[in-house]
Amino acid sequence: MKIHAKKALSVLAISTLVLAGCSSDKDSKGANGSGDSKGGKITLSVWSSQEDQDGSDGWLQSVEKKFEEAHPDYDITWKNSVVGADQAATTVNQDPSAAADVYVYANDRLGSLLDSGSVGELSDASMKQLSEQAEDTIAASVKGQDGKAYGLPIEPNTWFMYYNKAKLNQEDIKSFDTMLSKAKVSFPMSNSWYYPAFYAGAGASFFGKDGLDEKAGIKLGDKAGEVTKYLTSVVKNPNFVNDSEGSGIGGLANGSVDVVFSGSWDAKNIKKALGDNYGVASLPTFKLDGQDVQMKAFSGSKAIAYNPNTKNPKAASEFAAFLASTESQKSHFDKNGVIPADKSLAKDAAIAADPVAVALFETVSNASILQPTLKPMTDFWDPATTFGKALVNGEVNSENAVAKTDAWTSSFSKK
Repeated sequence: MKIHAKKALSVLAISTLVLAGCSSDKDSKGANGSGDSKGGKITLSVWSSQEDQDGSDGWLQSVEKKFEEAHPDYDITWKNSVVGADQAATTVNQDPSAAADVYVYANDRLGSLLDSGSVGELSDASMKQLSEQAEDTIAASVKGQDGKAYGLPIEPNTWFMYYNKAKLNQEDIKSFDTMLSKAKVSFPMSNSWYYPAFYAGAGASFFGKDGLDEKAGIKLGDKAGEVTKYLTSVVKNPNFVNDSEGSGIGGLANGSVDVVFSGSWDAKNIKKALGDNYGVASLPTFKLDGQDVQMKAFSGSKAIAYNPNTKNPKAASEFAAFLASTESQKSHFDKNGVIPADKSLAKDAAIAADPVAVALFETVSNASILQPTLKPMTDFWDPATTFGKALVNGEVNSENAVAKTDAWTSSFSKK
């Protein structure tokens, strides 16, 4: 196997390579073109995170070796570069024909990748793989408005709860209100990715049931005003702390906070802060009109995609599927601690023993909704951030909650 020296390239450097490709390679074939190799010598360029490529036996390199063993008909030269999922779509879209053959992307950028024609549709075999591996929400995260799938999820992207076990027991953590009565609860109320979980739990819908119906728009639901009233009471509670710019984790470390809401990316720091009192759980319920309502977080994924503009679409598609296989996702967890998107791995002994993995799987399955990838969703974030800040600073209160909610809704809803 030939692997070019890995380069920890900045996005700027990668952008330079992409732009240079515009003048040096005009003959790349699409997925249905004649450029696909049926074997022999080929080159595949792959973009992934630095962590995935660390060391001579990094996760990516190890999977590449196994792919070669499974496909002896290919003589592959690998060109690996560091472009993380958060930057891949931006970089790919600069010039899809010069971008990587296989890359990892954050699913909220799927719309822009489809617009630029830089993400390949799954084959029948890969569609079968998707249906076997992914929970409904995760499977929907890689689907376009045409109902077709474009990528295979390898990592769920959502958030859940960390708490101090010395302050709260297993029964306490089932209820947001109970926790608020017994402990200091830090929640990102001014963050538009987090607090909509209260509205989603109470019936808000984002582009229909599956998140793919643009005409359905965003509807906060009949109980939106009541949810806002509830949140005005939360922010006034002396045990509530707005989590901003990582202040919640700092509070865990110094003992001023007992509960935070975040994702797997903060697990290491939170475990260090809480020590033996480290607790992890899915999302709680909250009381609305005397009823328990389950909070529901936005959920998405990081997914492996192939570039249909590649010279070798067959090999690229096959390798993308191989990277997302159950075996590859398991090794991703073993090497780097990355929680897999493959639901079958929830029963794996090592993964089932990881409290973060358990909380993540439970949240995806029972306490989340799809974060839509449609372009109109971008109209939601800024007004939602403004509204969240208004909640925290008291501009929105119990008296004007309904009127303020209606005004906020009008900024993004279709009548």
